[in-house]
Amino acid sequence: MKVLEKALAGERLEREELLELYRLPLPEVAAVAHELRLRRSEPRYVTYLIDRNINYSNVCTVGCGYCAFYRTRRQPDAYTLSYEEISRKVAELEAVGGRRILMQGGVNPDLPLEWYEDLLRYLKERHPQVRIDAFSPEEILGLERLSGLPARAVLERLKDAGLDGMPGAGAEILVDRIRHAAAPARISTADWLRIVAEALSLGLYSLASMVIGMGEGPAERVEHLLLVRELQDRALAEYQNGFSGFALWTMQLENTRLAGRLPGASAYEYLQTLSIARIALDNIAGHQASWPTMGFKIAQTALYYGANDFGSTMLEENVVSAASGNVRRSATVREIVRQIVEAGFLPAERNVFYEIIHKPDPESVLDTV
Repeated sequence: MKVLEKALAGERLEREELLELYRLPLPEVAAVAHELRLRRSEPRYVTYLIDRNINYSNVCTVGCGYCAFYRTRRQPDAYTLSYEEISRKVAELEAVGGRRILMQGGVNPDLPLEWYEDLLRYLKERHPQVRIDAFSPEEILGLERLSGLPARAVLERLKDAGLDGMPGAGAEILVDRIRHAAAPARISTADWLRIVAEALSLGLYSLASMVIGMGEGPAERVEHLLLVRELQDRALAEYQNGFSGFALWTMQLENTRLAGRLPGASAYEYLQTLSIARIALDNIAGHQASWPTMGFKIAQTALYYGANDFGSTMLEENVVSAASGNVRRSATVREIVRQIVEAGFLPAERNVFYEIIHKPDPESVLDTV
């Protein structure tokens, strides 16, 4: 199989070659992906991050059919957290050794740009050691429209107020025919790429992401990977700042309006696309296993299908868990370390740049109660 030999030799695969991988036996593709993972990251170690998800508001005007989290302004369970409530959540993260929050909400028309700036200043004043990665490209697009400012100006103001990076959320599948069939008002592919590129050009961290199970096929999945790879090439060359990691998960539809209307994706498809992503994205070293959507056992398996990272503790997760009642909201460091050790690797705590900052003794972690 020449395409696998080419990949194993470290040569870049193009569109038709990546499509061919979908037709090959998965164990053979996975073996190549795993070998590349061992070369591109510390082979004995699997990393993890201690962080917390904070959803500052569930009010959103986009109304995606696959989202069970959002509310309209008039619904009784709509909320926007106060600065004090958000700060308490950050303090809880600090108490367990975490130094990064991932903060997202909906596109809330009642919150002007100044609200976000003041929030960032408030948090940085009280938690100066905590990194703030916040506001998805969809939220930035909403602020662009609300404020009348271009995305770059919005991001510059947020960065000046204390923003360290932004999530790569909202990518799903970067093919408009697929994304707009499921959510007509969702951010377009062009806007997602444009806003993420602006963030990277300003030195703001972002994660590359992908969600499968929206009715797309191999061609659309490959198109997504190629767009991510192309943007990474450009960002590294022009801004010396690119995606530091890649996260793949499956669409969760159980409690959404599209349950039964979108196909979702199987564990087989997840592992297959994870392997192909490792081969395709030769310019991104960190690849996450998704325990929140796939469960611990499939996440352990993913460590032999291209992933070198077990994701984060999260401590609090509301968006994915709202869509599926079977999704865990958080994991302790002890639980993550146990999964890594049982899979045959050594655990290592990392930062958002996938740099190892601590190699704990597994026995001492697992002996804690």
